[in-house]
Amino acid sequence: MNVRARAEELSLEEWIALTNRIAPIPPETADNEPEEQFAVVDEQDRVTGAFPRRQVHANNLLHRAVHILVFNPRGEVFLQMRSQSKDRHPLAWDSSAAGHVNAREDYDPTAERELWEELGIKISLEKVAKLPASERTGHEFIWLYCGTHEGAFQLNRSEIEAGRFFPPAIIDDWIRARPRDFAPGFVECWKIWREKNP
Repeated sequence: MNVRARAEELSLEEWIALTNRIAPIPPETADNEPEEQFAVVDEQDRVTGAFPRRQVHANNLLHRAVHILVFNPRGEVFLQMRSQSKDRHPLAWDSSAAGHVNAREDYDPTAERELWEELGIKISLEKVAKLPASERTGHEFIWLYCGTHEGAFQLNRSEIEAGRFFPPAIIDDWIRARPRDFAPGFVECWKIWREKNP
C-alpha cells in the first residue's frame, strides 16, 4: 500500500486492510447497573409497555431505536465498530451512533443522548426516514438521523471498539463485497440514506 495515497485512491481491499489494522480499544469494566427498560410497541409503533433489554431481544418484541450518520465536511461518514461485549453483532461496523429508545423516552431525545453517550458530541440533527420494524432491523422501528461534525470524538470505550470516517463509495463497495462485516440495521439504514443521496 502506498502510504502517501489519498483516501479516494485506495482500493476496497486496501480500505478493509487499513480498517482491520485499527487497534481495538479495550472495554471498560461494566458497572452493576440495573438492566435497561425498553419501550415495547405494536405494529403501528404505539407504546404498549416496557420490558428489560434481555427479554425484548430474547422474544423479538417490537421496540424502537435510532441510528445517526455523522458526516464530516468532506462528505465522509463516521462508522463505529461495535464493542466485542455487545449481545448482538459484536465487532460489526455500524452507524456513527445508534441505540434503543428507553421506556418513557422518545426518538429525538434518544438520538441526542446516544450521540453524547457514544461520541461525546452535540450537533444539530436532521431526520432522514423512519424504517419499519422487520427481521432485518432486529424487530426495531428505526428513525434515521444525519448531521455534520469534523471530529474529534470521545468514543465510549464500553460501546465502541474503534471508529473512523469513510467515503460513501467505499461503504457501498464494502457492503456489496462483505455484508457480514456490518450490523444488519446499519445496512438497512444505509440503503435508505443512499436512495435519498445517490
